[in-house]
Amino acid sequence: MAANRQPSSLRLMLSRRDWLNSSGAAAFGWPLLSTMSASAVQPVSWSRAKSVILIYLPGGLAQHDSFDLKPEAPVEIRGEFQPIASEVPGMDVCELLPKLARRTTQFALVRTMSHKENNHFPATHYALTGHVMPRQLPGDAVNAASRHDWPSYGSAYDSLQPRNDGIPNSVSLPNSLAGGAILWPGQNSGFLSARHDPWQVNRDPNQKAFRDETLEMPAGITIERVSQRRRLLEQFEVNREQLLRTAQSESFDDLHQSAITLLTSGRMAQAFQIEQEADRIRDDYGRHTFGQSLLLARRLVQAGVKIVQANMGPVQTWDTHEKNFVRLRDELLPQLDQALSALLDDLAATGLLDETMVVMTGEFGRTPAISTLPGSQFAGRNHWAHVYTALFAGGGVQHGQVIGRSDAIGAYPMTRSFSPDDLGTTLFEALGLAATSELRDQFGRPLQLGSGRVIEELYRT
Repeated sequence: MAANRQPSSLRLMLSRRDWLNSSGAAAFGWPLLSTMSASAVQPVSWSRAKSVILIYLPGGLAQHDSFDLKPEAPVEIRGEFQPIASEVPGMDVCELLPKLARRTTQFALVRTMSHKENNHFPATHYALTGHVMPRQLPGDAVNAASRHDWPSYGSAYDSLQPRNDGIPNSVSLPNSLAGGAILWPGQNSGFLSARHDPWQVNRDPNQKAFRDETLEMPAGITIERVSQRRRLLEQFEVNREQLLRTAQSESFDDLHQSAITLLTSGRMAQAFQIEQEADRIRDDYGRHTFGQSLLLARRLVQAGVKIVQANMGPVQTWDTHEKNFVRLRDELLPQLDQALSALLDDLAATGLLDETMVVMTGEFGRTPAISTLPGSQFAGRNHWAHVYTALFAGGGVQHGQVIGRSDAIGAYPMTRSFSPDDLGTTLFEALGLAATSELRDQFGRPLQLGSGRVIEELYRT
């Protein structure tokens, strides 16, 4: 015990403010910044990407039925689907992913993602922020999104690299993750100012009226009519009271100016004109929400958005306790296969793949054992955070490789595991932000941006 204590001279060097900051952060499980370290955003050697597209699978994808099949396991483990060979030897994928099987030279799989959060709320926060949820209490409502959470990846980036060129640093689409009135944590700016919240798009890009409805302007006002700044200002003044009611703890002037800047950006208006894409391109992605959302994500990174989070469905879309095989076979995997394959092809064809990191993950995986809920005739898999798979592409990632190996039944890692902390640190450093960069919470306490390690295997040749 005595050997681990700090010398009294060192303890005396810490100011009362330092001690309060450190002890307060430690109480919430937040990583601390050394009082001796610099707080500036530092350049890093892993900086390879200009943008990130985070493809989020809310509910958690079954690894046994997608990217880590176990054909030699007992039937109650291996399930109904068969693996198929891909372009990369040993990189088999599910038979329902034939397009991705032909594109394994365009991405890498990490099969040993792992953590301990089997509840959707803390696991979602962990996946979307790279940090363990600061508070966890019984019940869903008390664990809903709050201003005490860690900021989402896009919000954290925006706080360190703000801009005023009319392009948001972060966009989330095509819907927020909410169950009824309960917003799931990890999606907004958390303890940062609300001005850093991602721009939330709550419209299906596959719908005909998508472009004009996306910005949710007052009736009769379209994108074409806001090219004149004075006219837009007048409209916002007319609707000032309504905007004030919806401004969450943020001053009207800040939100007012942010909205004006976004709405008057020609590049953003152009990005949302998805109907200008050739029919062939739109068909390649698929005329469904998954496909058109990833097409819109590509258009947004072309416009200069740094982090686009594309939610592949509402909350629990991939939460297949019931009808696991039915839903994966009839809807989820075919649509994901088409949409993601088209995105990879499109990014490669436009020269964006080298500078755009694509990350696909859920909050966890699914249980090895198949089970049936009481009263149901359809089998499913339950929550399983001990091992699952994430996909990485672009942004300097060495494609055509599998990183990590799970055990014979896909239950636990057999090789080094990687956590959402590592995923978050990898994402930030790919964008040029050092994990040691400093954030400040609502109390002014210094907190470290990333708490994990870069997944260096992604970059090894």
